[in-house]
Amino acid sequence: MEKRLIQISGFLISSLGWLFVLCTMAMDYWRITQLGGQGGSFIIKVAWYWSNLWKDCFTDSTAVTNCRDFPVLWSVTPFIQGVRGLLMCGLTLGFFGVVLCFIGMECTYIGGADRTKDKLLFAGAVFHFAGGVSDISGYCLYINRIARTSFAPSVGPGVLRYDLGPPIFLGLVGCFFILLGAVFYAVTVYRVICPERYSNSSMVYDYGGGTYMAPRSRGRTLYTGYYRPSRQYGSYYIDSGRSSSSKISKLSQTTPDKISERDAFV
Repeated sequence: MEKRLIQISGFLISSLGWLFVLCTMAMDYWRITQLGGQGGSFIIKVAWYWSNLWKDCFTDSTAVTNCRDFPVLWSVTPFIQGVRGLLMCGLTLGFFGVVLCFIGMECTYIGGADRTKDKLLFAGAVFHFAGGVSDISGYCLYINRIARTSFAPSVGPGVLRYDLGPPIFLGLVGCFFILLGAVFYAVTVYRVICPERYSNSSMVYDYGGGTYMAPRSRGRTLYTGYYRPSRQYGSYYIDSGRSSSSKISKLSQTTPDKISERDAFV
């Protein structure tokens, strides 16, 4: 039950983070700045310049917005192309990660045996981790571009100093959720990464004349619950506290009675 709860929590967190990153692709105000309205002027005129991954826009004090869409792909600013490519790559990897993790979770009845489901879940965690790293790289590239202009000691005329917009912070939170969900998945399938030794997962049975070692299994074995010794020799239990001499004494207690009955009949 604990394993299922961790997997369900990881699925919800990683899926929510993937949706956050997807929403930021279509959101406005990736970067924003304002002009006017400062210095105690009695006539307040404010204008906002903002942009996202697809267009640059200008909004005046009357709430009229004029936008200029970015041109075709091969003529866009290189860092915008890089941010688009990293985010799209991360979203694609995250989509495959969501599918693999959904199939590999223990609470779903598809995917095959437990060993196969654990491998699928681990593969989904790897996809989520790679997608989260790709997404956070795209946001860091965009932030670095803005920071280089905002914190430059001297900025030429006509160059605006932009601030970070809400989509950047929402995307960073989404990346954190994706990486956290990948960690939750990896915790539940740690046996795939570090398998246990067979010597630690075996049971030893002592039958007096020798020992038999059998690996532990999750379910019922071939002989458990089906083999019952005959009642004419008494009942036997595989117990480490009892020695083989006690079993032999039980045989000696049952067999003389039958031999004496046969001699009396003869």
